[in-house]
Order: sequence, then structure tokens, then C-alpha cells
Amino acid sequence: MSAPISLPRWADLILVPLLSVATAFLVGGLVVAAIGVSPWEATKTLITGSLGSGEALGFTLYYTTDFIFTGLAVALAFQAGLFNIGGEGQATLGGLGAALVCLYGGGLPGWLLIPLAILAAALFGALWGLVPGYLQARRGSHIVITTIMFNWLASTLMGYLLVNTLRAPKSMEPETARFPDQAAIPSAKSILGVFGIDTAATPLNLSFVLALGCALALWIFVWRTRKGYEIRTTGANPTAAIYGGIAPAAIVMLTMALSGALASGVAVNEIMGVQNRLLLEFTAGYGFVGIAVALMGRAHPLGVVLASLLFGILYQGGAELAFDQPKISRDMIVAIQGFVVLFAGALDGLYRPHLARVFTALPRTRSGPI
Repeated sequence: MSAPISLPRWADLILVPLLSVATAFLVGGLVVAAIGVSPWEATKTLITGSLGSGEALGFTLYYTTDFIFTGLAVALAFQAGLFNIGGEGQATLGGLGAALVCLYGGGLPGWLLIPLAILAAALFGALWGLVPGYLQARRGSHIVITTIMFNWLASTLMGYLLVNTLRAPKSMEPETARFPDQAAIPSAKSILGVFGIDTAATPLNLSFVLALGCALALWIFVWRTRKGYEIRTTGANPTAAIYGGIAPAAIVMLTMALSGALASGVAVNEIMGVQNRLLLEFTAGYGFVGIAVALMGRAHPLGVVLASLLFGILYQGGAELAFDQPKISRDMIVAIQGFVVLFAGALDGLYRPHLARVFTALPRTRSGPI
């Protein structure tokens, strides 16, 4: 059996993902060139369409916000050795919790209503994540199967409620009435306007700040607290965790509950920051993209934020690219995203052996491993 490949921490977290992304864009560029479009012009359009103006940046960070929430949810589960594919369902139930508070607490002032709705979203998402965690911890069910099933259950439940119970009066659309004005999370445009900065209207809102706060809080929790150490130990070796006095079953349930609470941030961004009502399919696949984000980010909060920004650029810049270059369809943009997932996830070990040989050959400037 060969020895495990060991790389410096910075190389594992930064260099390997960068090489993977560069390879993905190289392959994508070859595909673009094959259909008669200049890869340089396509890349230029992609960058300017996502970062080249205040409006473009606002949309990019709006998408980034959703990816941070779902990426953190998957990353936390990874730390405990779990594969949470239930971000879609957990975000959906989070939306239900937030909507109930917004609809039936309309008499409350905004400074109280918004935090209560966010807490309700987190609670509903946590409970929806806790059930698969319990089924694995206590009944031996596989977390991948149960979380996939719970995605469908959440979608079915939401469809029933929006059609039969929560639908706005005199409306044929499966959506609730609009939330009261004080339930809307302030937009970036309104916040910057207070300081005299005029920007284009975009969906970006203060949920982005909440997402960054969650990333920081998760880093502190996982790497600076005893409970976070127990989560990482359980993920690394459940048998050793038991010998160390840790109860893996309790850790699994706690982790899945927290993971579901993080995924519910998508609901906060979408239905409180943009739509101002609860509607079907507001998650738009963000829960599944979060898996790729967590893989690219090496299940680390900083890596998740950076990977989320990359996917935000691909989403917004890809839309501009598809509009500007008729030969490049939206499906081709999805294919480029697939290349990123392929090289960052499935082919994660592509560069590791070569990099390990390079670092081994480098002269050591101090005793001990590099």
C-alpha cells in the first residue's frame, strides 16, 4: 500500500483548487474554440459580465450568497464524515418557517420581525436536517438516501401547502401573499444610499453579510471549540471518537441539525431579501451546487466563500456570455461549471502526486516536514 500523499496546508487549500479551476477553464476554452468563438473574447465577456459594473457585481454577489449558505451546510456535514445532499429540502422548509412568521407576525416592527423570521427559518431547516441525522445515528439509515428523499418530501409538502393552505386569496398562483414591508431585508442599494452612494438596483441584500458572518462563526465553532473538535474527530475516526468519550450518534444529529440551519439561509436571501413572498422552487438548485462549492473549498469556510464567488461569477457572467455570444448556449455554461466540478471534485488527485514530488524535491529550510 502506498503512503498517503501529503502536501503543505496552503497548497492543499489554495494551489490544488487553483490548478483544478485553471484546467477546467482550459478545457472549456477548447470547447468554446471548437464552435468558432474566441476563448479570449468569451473569457473577457464572462469577467466583465460578472465583475465589470456595479450591477454585474451586485448580481454576482447575490448568487454568491446562496452558494455560501449551501456550501457551508455541506462543508459542516463533511467535517463529521457525512454527505448532506438535502440542502434543497432544508432550505425549502426554512422558507416555510420564515414565511409563517412574516405572514402572521405582520404587526411586529421590522427590527423584531426580521430576526424572528431568520430564527424560524433556521429552526425549520434544522429540524428537517435533524430527522435524517437521527435516522442514520439511531436506525442505521444511509444519510445520502434519506436526504435525497427528504428533498422530494419537502417539495411535495410545499406544493400542497401553497395550493391548499397558504395561497394568497383570489390568486391562482401557488404562492403566498406578499409579506409586510417591514419583513423585507434591506437591499444593498438602500444601505449604500444612506451613505450617498448611488448604485444600480440588484437583488443583493444584507443576507450577504449574514452569509459571511455564518462563515466566520462556522470557522470559530469547528476549529476553536470543543464541540467542533468532537465533530472533526467523529468525521476522521468514529471508533477513536468513542474511545475518547465522544458519542458519535449525538454528534451526527447535532451536525445535521446545524447543517440544515445553514442551508435555510437560502430562504432568507430569496424570500425575504428578493421575492418578499413564499413561492415554489425558490431554491433553484442552489442546494446541489453547494456540494460542488464545498468540494472546491475543501470543506473550509474560507474556501467555501471563495468557491461561492467563483460559481457566482460563472452564473452571472455565464448569463451575459450566453446573451452576447449566441453560439454559446446556457447549456454550454452549465458544461463549463461541470468541468469545474469534475476537476475540483472527481479528479481531485490529478495534481497531488506531481505536487508532492515537487515539494519533496524542494530544499528544506527548517527541520521537520514542509
